[in-house]
This record gives sequence, C-alpha cells and structure tokens, in this order.
Amino acid sequence: MAYIVREILHSDDAAVERVIRSCLIEFGGDHEGTAWADPMLGRFSEVYAQEGSRYWVACEQGSGKVVGGVGIGPLDEEGLCELQKMYLLPEARGQGLAGILMELALSFAKNHYKRIYLETLPNMTAAQHLYERFGFDRISEPAAATGHFACDVRYIRDL
Repeated sequence: MAYIVREILHSDDAAVERVIRSCLIEFGGDHEGTAWADPMLGRFSEVYAQEGSRYWVACEQGSGKVVGGVGIGPLDEEGLCELQKMYLLPEARGQGLAGILMELALSFAKNHYKRIYLETLPNMTAAQHLYERFGFDRISEPAAATGHFACDVRYIRDL
C-alpha cells in the first residue's frame, strides 16, 4: 500500500481519534493517565494550529483512509516540546511509515525547540525501538507534567 503524509485537516479529526483509540485498546491503554482521557482528542486540527505545534496524518493513497499520525506540541519548560500522539494502525506498520512521520516531526521540532520528550506504555516495544533508533535516550523520571501518569516509559533527546 502507498501512503500520503500531510498536515491534519479539520475533516481528519474524527478519523485520527478513532486511530488513537483503536491503538490504545490494542495496547491496553484505554484508561485514565493515557491519551485516552485527553480532552483534545477529536479537536487536533484546532489544537495543533497553535504556534510551535503541528500534527501530520498518514493516509492511504487513493482511498484517503487515515491510518496514523504524529504531533509536536510545546511543554511548560522553556525549549522543550513533546512528540505527541504517534500511532499507526496495524496494517500500516512495518512499512517505514513511522520513520517518515518521525523525520517530519523532528525536522519541525528542530526549528522551534531545543529538546524533545515523549512518554509511552511499557508494552509498546516496537515504538521504543523506533525512538532509540532516532537517538532518544530513556530516562527514569518525567521531564514535564503531561498528565499521562500511566505512561511510565519516558524518552528525551536534544534537537
């Protein structure tokens, strides 16, 4: 399957929320303390329109079906951003799409921030391998208050 990656549109909001919720169910993250409870789900085109924020969606070429995405958003600490809501449906995994999304996110982040942080679930091991491949270092304590207390695997890297 061929994919197109582009910035999110308002018409993508519901599809992105479905992708995220589906992936969270798959990995047992459908509860408080994860993206599951984020009030911004379903409003990404609005949330990521702010300065220093961006969200990209991956869509099937032809059908336009949204199969994943990734975002960059600011955190409270000066010069620190977060890699946010990076999810891919199972059928879109293993094809290099996560790497393309990561490269876009890091390129954007480098123009706005000094460091990038992320949190994930312990059983999202394929994602952790991706983060490490892109130079993220695992850290033991949160670098910022994200509200994702159930995501206790944390990474950070300089940009």
